[in-house]
Amino acid sequence: MIEAGRGSWTNPGQLERILLKEVIVAGKASLRLFIFYLLFCCIFPTGAAREDWARPFPGHRVIGNLYAVGSYDLAVFLITSDKGHILINTGLEDSVEMIRENMRAVGFRLKDVKILLSQQSHWDHTAGLAEIKAATGALMWATPRDAQILEDGGYSDPHFGGQVSFKPIKVDRIVGDGEVIELGDLRLTVHEHPGHTEGSSSYSMSVRENGREYQVVIANMGTINAGKKLLQGPTYPGVADDFAGTYRRQKAMPVDVWVAAHGSQYDLHRKWQPGQPYNVSTFVDPEGFKAAIIELEERYLKQMAEERASMEAEQ
Repeated sequence: MIEAGRGSWTNPGQLERILLKEVIVAGKASLRLFIFYLLFCCIFPTGAAREDWARPFPGHRVIGNLYAVGSYDLAVFLITSDKGHILINTGLEDSVEMIRENMRAVGFRLKDVKILLSQQSHWDHTAGLAEIKAATGALMWATPRDAQILEDGGYSDPHFGGQVSFKPIKVDRIVGDGEVIELGDLRLTVHEHPGHTEGSSSYSMSVRENGREYQVVIANMGTINAGKKLLQGPTYPGVADDFAGTYRRQKAMPVDVWVAAHGSQYDLHRKWQPGQPYNVSTFVDPEGFKAAIIELEERYLKQMAEERASMEAEQ
């Protein structure tokens, strides 16, 4: 029988095939394995959505010194400075070469990355961190509540822990809410926005172009994974309050330009197509940011109401 607790499963399609084979072999004797397989299929995207995670996509300039260098849907962001660069997220384990090529295409080198950050500790955003750290010597900075998950390869993650993992990465420095990361002429502010993971974080900075100051947010959106519980056996203590606080704080942020951990979350493919020339206004979308948060908050409130009703019915 497959051991779900160890190993490096950075390809959900591979794990799905192995699980299905195990279910077929075990037959009726393994109801628990069959239930685990069904849960897996509910939690992880399938088909086209999963292909979009690995599908190559051209690197491009978002605004100022911010570039997108990830895949079609898994966002990886490069922020450049005169003293080296910051890389946020990595996508899947086999995305590293794509990131290298995308950086080269926009005029930068992977080896010049000095600081690594992640927006969350889920494997689909962190699986390449260890390889890039080894290749560049960059330092890994992380929020307090995601640091342990990064260092144990995802095994302690309260939602996915022990089921899917990535290569562990040593965290070199802990960064907290409101802290400003300085690298050369770059100033990047950390915002702890927990809920999606305990240590989820967004980042903000100011960019000046054509005589105007733009407020830029690299947001980790408060999405609720399938199977995540808020009140009934919560995924982790305080998760419901964390989500509520994140929505409140994000709605109060000054935003001109925003991006997120998934291209689909910030309408990347509506706003920019391959070959499109750079324009400072392409990703200016303050109303879209507020609308996205309100939509997620409404889903959260609906789930809270459903869980409360279920709890009352059981009394």
